Amino acid sequence: MKPKRTILCVDGNEQSLSIRKIMLETRGYHVVTCAGGQEALERFKRGGVDLVLTDLVLPGFDGTRLIEEVKRMSPQTPAILLAGKVKLFDRDTKADVLLPKGMYAPVELLERIRLLLVRKRGPKRGPLHPQPSPSQTSAA
Repeated sequence: MKPKRTILCVDGNEQSLSIRKIMLETRGYHVVTCAGGQEALERFKRGGVDLVLTDLVLPGFDGTRLIEEVKRMSPQTPAILLAGKVKLFDRDTKADVLLPKGMYAPVELLERIRLLLVRKRGPKRGPLHPQPSPSQTSAA
């Protein structure tokens, strides 16, 4: 059995956080939840997080700053930013994906997460040099 991937899910809205947590856990992910940016950053520093999924508006500092801090410490960690008003969001973001809150199907979010985690891990690799079969070595 492969180990579960850990997603740090951050949202100041307890109900949204709970819904995302249940959705992700039922798909086999281990989910760590935080209600604010500072709390999430402290949790990220402890390690073991494979992907960050955060809301833009958070208590403390916002999701953009959280992602900037995460990327400074670990540039390869994928990050998804959920924003209520993408059109009004004009600041540059280091997020790998920016999704408008409520404007995507849950299956789209799950697929984006899956693709980002595959990209982080890299493609499956076979052996670098194919091993000769026993019939090939005895014929020589």
